[in-house]
Amino acid sequence: MQIYKVGGAVRDALMGLAVNDRDWVVVGGSPEQMVAAGYLPVGKDFPVFLHPQTREEYALARTERKTARGYHGFAFHAAPDVTLEQDLARRDLTINAMAQPADAQGLDGVVDPFHGRQDLHDRVLRHVSDAFGEDPVRILRLARFAARFADFSVAPATMHMMRGMVEDGEVDALVAERVWQELARGLMEARPSRMFEVLRDCGALARLLPEVDALWGVPQRADHHPEVDTGVHLMLVLDMAARLQASLAVRFACLCHDLGKATTPADVLPRHIGHEQRSAALLRGLCERLRVPHECRDLADVVAREHGNIHRSAELGAAALLRLFERCDAIRKPRRFADALLACECDARGRKGLEQSAYPQRQRLLQALDAVLAVATEAIAAQAVAAGRKGPDIGSAIQAARLAALQDYLAAA
Repeated sequence: MQIYKVGGAVRDALMGLAVNDRDWVVVGGSPEQMVAAGYLPVGKDFPVFLHPQTREEYALARTERKTARGYHGFAFHAAPDVTLEQDLARRDLTINAMAQPADAQGLDGVVDPFHGRQDLHDRVLRHVSDAFGEDPVRILRLARFAARFADFSVAPATMHMMRGMVEDGEVDALVAERVWQELARGLMEARPSRMFEVLRDCGALARLLPEVDALWGVPQRADHHPEVDTGVHLMLVLDMAARLQASLAVRFACLCHDLGKATTPADVLPRHIGHEQRSAALLRGLCERLRVPHECRDLADVVAREHGNIHRSAELGAAALLRLFERCDAIRKPRRFADALLACECDARGRKGLEQSAYPQRQRLLQALDAVLAVATEAIAAQAVAAGRKGPDIGSAIQAARLAALQDYLAAA
């Protein structure tokens, strides 16, 4: 058996990046040999094994054949006679189709049959072979790599192939879980806007996220949004979220906060009165379709509904602030509310010329919420009970104390 390090580990080493995960391919081996050597079989569709000590994945060299539409429509063939080059030929991009012997030192012995090293030098994302067109997930993967390596361009022939895949309906066969998985990974890259630019350029965004794709070309008020175009604004917001190292939930909330602007009647543009509730309604359908995790869905709902009110919160008095906290469920879930404020800051600073601007609303609302949370609700409830008050009266007493705390905070601010 011959063992090679493959894919991202080789690519990242050549780029001078930290190598966090390593994948291995075994040429000339059989499942029986792997088990005899102490490897633990874990693959369901094709032979993959865990190393007995490192627990890293070792896959037998394999080829694949398209049998049906979509991600699962493949038949795999793994046997001792499958060569390393045959295995590399089935990979997505040339920069991911390089290998290195397991015993090689440094950058010695890199096997590069498809010129991935040159494409690294030229900063190009290029498909390895026509097999790329058989797997629609590869469109999402390439878009994700574009977000990671923002200075890489997509080879024209590869973009042409992706457009053909979209037109042929391959993207329509993707399962929701895999779309969300790749979308979530792309959102967490250094420049997530690049992922959406690539998906939009090949036509996949309109199929996968039509609510997002519809935002391009929708005008906004220039005094609020110097970039004017809603889609352009959205990309600035996403990149601001990456710059502020926001969590996945915050970045997803940023992605969905303005969906309702695409449904604004033409006769009222560029104003978008009531777009917040329309955004929340569109968000629910998107989340159901892609089976978005509840944590991401719930935060995105708060941001979609309330980002306008949070932006205007400096104008709100104590009673209005308390109602805002209650609508956001901030008293029960202060951490989620803090995430909502971060998403709103990304929205405010994701505008041309305003990237360095301050967002005082965030700190002010966090301090105001702290004042509300400091109210000793248990003591107030106990006093109310001792005075013979019940149910709604106890709630009213707590509400009054929270309102008084907010009034004191605003008076001192």
